[in-house]
Amino acid sequence: MKLHTINTGLFKLDGGAMFGVVPRTMWERLNPPDSKGMCTWAMRCMLIEDGKQLILIDCGLGDKQNAKFFSHYEPHGDDTLNKSLNSLGFSENDITDVLLTHLHFDHCGGAIKRDGEKLIPAFPNATFWSYSKHWDWAIHPNAREKASFLSENILPIQESGQLKFIDKSVETINQNINIKTVSGHTESMITPHIQYDGKTIVYCADLIPSRWHIPIPYVMAYDIRPLLTLDEKQTLLSDAVKDNYYLFLEHDPLTEICTVAEYEGRIKEKESYRLTEIE
Repeated sequence: MKLHTINTGLFKLDGGAMFGVVPRTMWERLNPPDSKGMCTWAMRCMLIEDGKQLILIDCGLGDKQNAKFFSHYEPHGDDTLNKSLNSLGFSENDITDVLLTHLHFDHCGGAIKRDGEKLIPAFPNATFWSYSKHWDWAIHPNAREKASFLSENILPIQESGQLKFIDKSVETINQNINIKTVSGHTESMITPHIQYDGKTIVYCADLIPSRWHIPIPYVMAYDIRPLLTLDEKQTLLSDAVKDNYYLFLEHDPLTEICTVAEYEGRIKEKESYRLTEIE
């Protein structure tokens, strides 16, 4: 089994939205905003080689949206999904499974690409996996999340016939991936727990998007149930301290992975790593 970091580029989001009720005077020291209050964030995915499976967890923003859409989020940087795959000797055709933690555009946009006037799966030979309850939530979006659930990112997956659901009948896509869900950020978001060389690596998705979100009160304004996020973070972080989990951070612009420890009653970052350093 091999694990690879897949960098798909950087983008910007409003700092106030990313840090919720935390005052700007506190969060701007962590991730300094630009003149419009926007902060830079990563879109960091993971590729898992295991036997005949080549599993991609999330796939970034993609490149099919129009200029007006991209002007809101200012995607930048040298990394792209295909460039990162190619650097490892892989292409879109090699991916066997795409596991989508949730269907917000910055996590699933790269799943679909344009082919002339058509929208088609970017991974023609892959099975796309979504948690069934979350899928239903996304295709019937509430007013709060409607701008994040874009039909052009979602419906073509189902129309292709390549979509399968994780639910009670299919609980995982790989024996080394333990599927767990949380519902503070959005309904039934997946946080894969990956067993690797005797270690547990948790793909935190938007439960803990960066190391700056480790403090329990640091909850994004995007979360639909922020008080539930508090409880879910506390549970994960307590387990991470006890069992020495490695936390894979999807949006941290600098840190790929960190561990945590308890200091004077508070859980804080302990050490940071690159995925290649975990052996």
